[in-house]
Amino acid sequence: MARQIDYGNLMHTAMRGLIKTVLSEVAEQGLPGKHHFFITFDTAHPDAELADWLSDRYPGEMTIVIQQWFDNLVVGEDGFSITLNFGDSPEPLYIPFDAIVTFVDPSVEFGLRFESTQGSDGEPPPEPKKVKAVPKAAPETKADGQVVRLDTFRK
Repeated sequence: MARQIDYGNLMHTAMRGLIKTVLSEVAEQGLPGKHHFFITFDTAHPDAELADWLSDRYPGEMTIVIQQWFDNLVVGEDGFSITLNFGDSPEPLYIPFDAIVTFVDPSVEFGLRFESTQGSDGEPPPEPKKVKAVPKAAPETKADGQVVRLDTFRK
């Protein structure tokens, strides 16, 4: 079998590096202007850390909002930790970069969507349950941003 360049995984790695850079700057300097983020991640990822009640409530995916109130944002090599307020209850989370499904900054109409074409067993992954968790402190914001689908660039 001929060796091939895996452009899909290379793009995913590069885009996750972009997210890491953005979150690192926010951790150091805070959110600039009207920037805010909607981040959807796989709650079943083996390295994701969240309260049992959150993983029970959102067994597939969960969307967090980083906007007005967040604390303890620490960006590491493989993921980030953050404390968010869920109904007046601060909860720490750890989200690995490779658990991120979508990253959207609606203030500048920027978005990324990571899609897997195969599961670890070579089969297509099951459709995840679409859920959204927004801390009560965050106001409603409509994300009209355009999402870039990385699969568009695959053959």
